[in-house]
Amino acid sequence: MTAVSAVRCAHCATELAPTLFRCPACGTLAHANRLGEIAADARRLEADGKVSEALGRWNEALMLLPSDAPQHATIVRRIEDLTSKLGTPAKQPEAGATGLKGAWLGIITIVVLVVSKLKFLLLGFTKLGTVLSMLAFLGVYWDLYGWMFALGLVLSIYIHEMGHVASLRHYGIPASAPMFIPGLGAVVRLKAHPPTKGQDARVGLAGPIWGAGAAIASYLLFKATGKPIFAGITHTGAVINLFNLLPIWQLDGGRGIQPLARTERILLAVLGLGIFAYTHEFFVLAVAIGLGIRAGFGEQGEGDRGATMQFAGLLVVLGALALVRGGQGG
Repeated sequence: MTAVSAVRCAHCATELAPTLFRCPACGTLAHANRLGEIAADARRLEADGKVSEALGRWNEALMLLPSDAPQHATIVRRIEDLTSKLGTPAKQPEAGATGLKGAWLGIITIVVLVVSKLKFLLLGFTKLGTVLSMLAFLGVYWDLYGWMFALGLVLSIYIHEMGHVASLRHYGIPASAPMFIPGLGAVVRLKAHPPTKGQDARVGLAGPIWGAGAAIASYLLFKATGKPIFAGITHTGAVINLFNLLPIWQLDGGRGIQPLARTERILLAVLGLGIFAYTHEFFVLAVAIGLGIRAGFGEQGEGDRGATMQFAGLLVVLGALALVRGGQGG
């Protein structure tokens, strides 16, 4: 068995546990040398125009720093600057943009993002763990609803989760392919969490955005074939993604509203109530009520028009898709 060399403080040579951020004897950062190497590598990547790779290195550096270290705040600001260079948040609409215009911008975002990433969707099928867990999930729902509906459900959830993976990798944060849990859904494992509210919001909303794209694809199959099974898959996919938009706990909606100001949350709540009046879909109402509650209580963000437009587009698209009804079985 190979012995593992002890990690020692570069300043006073005190032996350090791997989980320590600071030397308990002198207070020196435990990973100071490593942090210097990572920072130099990140700056080199920035100079080469490799923004996503640079973000990944800066995020790696954050994992080696205590949150109260001055360097932590400096790196977070650097990450925010690099994020803006990636084009996120998206270009802000003019101040006079209406809610309807914003919703259409959200719809266009949904369609364009999903269609442009079709090749990326094949990634998960190269991972044995993902495939095996997917087959187990498929077997449970096949027995309950038939193979065709079960397959549509599995693919809808898979696409939703791959949306999170794509967004995380966009910000340079390593993430696993989805792992399915029968009866619960699927999860993605990541080594670090998005360091800013804006990034976390977009990672959270990416799942419903891609999930909405999957529901749209199912709806197009329904229109092309007339088979009720595709209408059923469309409706179920819309409802699942609406559930994930609930602005509570660690659901996607809870993460999506973090940077939103009180006014933005109120506007989304009003939009949700309007959509519910037309669709009578319970989860649209639940999202609207949740937004209203989160506008009145708890911490408010500084405002993020891009995330607000994405949320609005999702409410419109998923609310409309939830109106589609069809059968199961097959």
